[in-house]
Amino acid sequence: MFTGIITDIGEIVALEDHGSAKRITIACSYPADTMTVGASMAVAGICFTLTSLALRPGGDALFTVDASSETIGRTTLGSWDVGHKLNLERALRIGDELGGHIVSGHVDGVATVLDRKDQDGTSQFTFRAPADLSRFIAQKGSLALDGTSLTVNKVEGQDFSVMMIPHTLCVTTWGQTAVGARINIEIDTMARYAARLAEVGAERWSDRP
Repeated sequence: MFTGIITDIGEIVALEDHGSAKRITIACSYPADTMTVGASMAVAGICFTLTSLALRPGGDALFTVDASSETIGRTTLGSWDVGHKLNLERALRIGDELGGHIVSGHVDGVATVLDRKDQDGTSQFTFRAPADLSRFIAQKGSLALDGTSLTVNKVEGQDFSVMMIPHTLCVTTWGQTAVGARINIEIDTMARYAARLAEVGAERWSDRP
């Protein structure tokens, strides 16, 4: 479980194909002695299990994660390459501050950046969501985009916009994100359940004589 508050930017240093799966080695600035094999990590919004750890000079860590064909097919992972920068967040611990919203790390699909407007250090991004996910996106609702907890400012059909402050642009990969980029999107769990409850209610009413 995560909060969507990014705490580091990792960089891919190696990619290995293992049949239909991939093994990814990522450099980060988390101290290696605070990490454990088997722990969870959100990488660009995707929940992975750490499969190995190595110490870099200075005490920072290299870690590996394994991605299945299902994960590759559902996310942006298939386009990753060596040197690619990734938003990182370690798993939520009891007692941690919940600064964003509850994020599972289970990516629902891929959105595309349609537009970016920069003004006075802030950036307004406009995205197009997959058609089957657009009904879950609401103005002032929450989304996780590449693992970042963000508030939706405006929705028009499949398109929606969010505003990012200078701090977010600085401490995440968003500062370098351009029009045309493909972005992992995770729908807010509350929105998903609300939509399902509405569907069930409608089905029950339609079944009445």
